[in-house]
Amino acid sequence: MKKSFCLSVLFICFTLLSMAQPSKVFDNQSIPSKILKSDRKYAIYLPPGYETSQRSYPVLYLLHGAGDDHTGWVQFGEVQRITDKAIEDGTATAMIIVMPDAQTGQMGYFNNIAGNWNYEDYFFQEFIPAIEKSYRIKGEKRYRAVAGLSMGGGGSFMYALHHPELFSSACPLSAYVGPLNMEDAKTRIKKSNPEITDEARIKAYFENHNAIELVNRMPDDQKKAVRWYIDCGDDDFLYEGNCLIHIAMRKKDIPHEFRTRDGAHNWTYWRDALPKVLEFVSEEFHQN
Repeated sequence: MKKSFCLSVLFICFTLLSMAQPSKVFDNQSIPSKILKSDRKYAIYLPPGYETSQRSYPVLYLLHGAGDDHTGWVQFGEVQRITDKAIEDGTATAMIIVMPDAQTGQMGYFNNIAGNWNYEDYFFQEFIPAIEKSYRIKGEKRYRAVAGLSMGGGGSFMYALHHPELFSSACPLSAYVGPLNMEDAKTRIKKSNPEITDEARIKAYFENHNAIELVNRMPDDQKKAVRWYIDCGDDDFLYEGNCLIHIAMRKKDIPHEFRTRDGAHNWTYWRDALPKVLEFVSEEFHQN
């Protein structure tokens, strides 16, 4: 009787200790990249109880915008406070959140047209495998999501459109959807890579890095491959592109959530958006 009672007390104490263990954020992690020929930094959020549990967790890859780095969502987005509250309130399931750095070296989440900065190759061939080997992450598509703001919203579009087999949900916020037309693409490429003048090459790159073009060419059997949540403020300078992709998705009968709220292109807007992102991706992480 005494032994049984002691075991029960120990179990309760262990459970309470696990529940009381706070979340943790590490914002100076790094992995070596052969593709980018450098060490690449990242930040990571580990949910309450991670260190004392043995379970594996779903993962959200959360991408920063231009001008920030992997610490942007930690410092300005208050990812730890907001996620802790969502988990405590029951609106989000416990998850790991990974925030890669796309700022140092060259800026952006894509392979560039010159072929000498292949960040997207790095992300899928090196970064995701390294992260999901190092942490207790559920490796199936259902338990993997991507979200991001501005430039990172563009990365969210590209990654989920290029690899719908890997992500259950995508949540672009105030997203850069790519050049809206070929002339815009030519102007941008001329500025960044003036030596590239081949129009066929520019056209191919434009069509593969414009979210609207990719949506328009989406095969019918892929329309429900990814759950989409798109959010952009009504005073945002990227509002037009976000509205155009909403219209393109409507015309293609691609299920998605599209939200326009009062706000501009700033952290006040994105902090307010994050709880809904966490709730949205958790809907797929949960068992219905």
